[in-house]
Amino acid sequence: MAIASAFALVAGTAAAASAAPDPGAVASAAEARVEPVAWTPCNPDPTKPDPGIYDCAVYPVPLDYDHPSGEKIGIAMMRRRAADPAKRIGSLFLNPGGPGGSGYLWATTTRFGKDVQDRFDLVGFDPRGVARSNPLKCFTTDEEAAAVFDRQVGVPVTKAEVDATLDATEDYTDACSRNAGPLIEHMSTENVVRDLDRMRRAVGDKQLSYAGFSYGTLIGATYAGMYPDKVRAVIIDGNVDPNLRLHNGLEYDRQRAAGFELALDEFLKRCKAAGAPRCAFGEGDTRARFDALRDHLRTSPVTLADGTTVTLSSFTSQVANALYAQSRQAPLAKSLQALDDAIAQQGAPSLVAPKAVSDDAKALAVTVPSALREALPETPYSADDSYYGVNCQDKPYPSNPRVFANLARAWEKESPTFGRYQAFDAPACASWPAPARDAERYSGPWNRRTANPVMVIGNLYDPATQYKFAERMQRQLGSAVLVTVDVVEHCAVGRSAALGKLVTSYLVDQAVPAPGQVLKPDTEAFPPLS
Repeated sequence: MAIASAFALVAGTAAAASAAPDPGAVASAAEARVEPVAWTPCNPDPTKPDPGIYDCAVYPVPLDYDHPSGEKIGIAMMRRRAADPAKRIGSLFLNPGGPGGSGYLWATTTRFGKDVQDRFDLVGFDPRGVARSNPLKCFTTDEEAAAVFDRQVGVPVTKAEVDATLDATEDYTDACSRNAGPLIEHMSTENVVRDLDRMRRAVGDKQLSYAGFSYGTLIGATYAGMYPDKVRAVIIDGNVDPNLRLHNGLEYDRQRAAGFELALDEFLKRCKAAGAPRCAFGEGDTRARFDALRDHLRTSPVTLADGTTVTLSSFTSQVANALYAQSRQAPLAKSLQALDDAIAQQGAPSLVAPKAVSDDAKALAVTVPSALREALPETPYSADDSYYGVNCQDKPYPSNPRVFANLARAWEKESPTFGRYQAFDAPACASWPAPARDAERYSGPWNRRTANPVMVIGNLYDPATQYKFAERMQRQLGSAVLVTVDVVEHCAVGRSAALGKLVTSYLVDQAVPAPGQVLKPDTEAFPPLS
């Protein structure tokens, strides 16, 4: 089944699965029976020859678990069949985070080694409301969405920018009230976890094997709390603080901004240590030079030679985006140096910057959206609104949007690059049509002892989910071990051979890693010049 036809099934009413289950795909007699998944062969990339190892399905789950026999929605699933069926252990479910991240094509991931691919069906899925799984949509066309989103400023500084952003945000949530339908009331992580457990039974696994990244760690922790006896092997990488996130959205976001600041500071220190040319921004006091760039943009956007403009919003979003992956950090350093050169030359019109310098600086002129909005491009509104659909149901926030503007000033003092940026990530939750106080939310306990220990992975300088979140996750769970990686990056599986060995042993043999390990990534952000 092609991806497009999978979406067509999801967009309509999901049909009940009727195919015979795989060998051994029989749910435990102690559990309520669910229909098996009706897999159909599919090709993840129709532009290439079909490798013949993938299947797709649209699995029906209740819209509202308080009425399990009522309306159904479809969860789009893809699996990469185990390469060694005779030694197959079961399914490994995957979630890339977000919330709002599409996990459908994660069945094709290469983050896991050969032994894992031999022994497990890799199962990717789009959670409810995401991409191919009945996407939650607040608009009917891209033009309607642009009329709202184009009025928002990612890092608003002036009163006019703040007012325009908050007004547009209220128009956004009004559109969600009109267009999103009943699904908007059932987007919490608790509902996603109920879907996951139903899929686990539907593929015939007695216990869950799962790997979740970023927000996906909350799915794993919630599963461990709701179904502790069904945990076979759960890996959570790039961890949230589940208790804080579910009880105080504002404080969680304040600490998240601090995590970005810690990662930025380490990036600048490592750049300085590497020096130029290994790190293009590595000359002099990298911290002071970066702060000068940011402070300049706060009052004076920079127009480059080709007419493109670097703003505080575009700059901040690009810096944040680069901290997510080591592979983006050397290019970021080039862009910072190019912007520094462009500012220096603004006062000297006789000096013309080389085109290559302008091209490097131009990268900082493109704003990276803070919210994941993933859907299929052939739809009139080619995005979805699951990011807020989940966050606003999980994280309690005040109902007065002006609170965010007031907090932005305080957060900016302690997190000068990312405090204001983070404060304006969630004002939509103040007027969200289905807020956390009315939602079906699992907010603990988190310390139920699972059938097998959970593997928690944390990077020392993870920008989006700072390391102390991983430490708290390990402590809050009833049975878990923490493995640490010394890197400036968000999430680590697939980035370290040493970690890969531990992951493989844990998934295949259920060998729990020894606590206290600190590992290195396979590559550096600024490797020695050859």
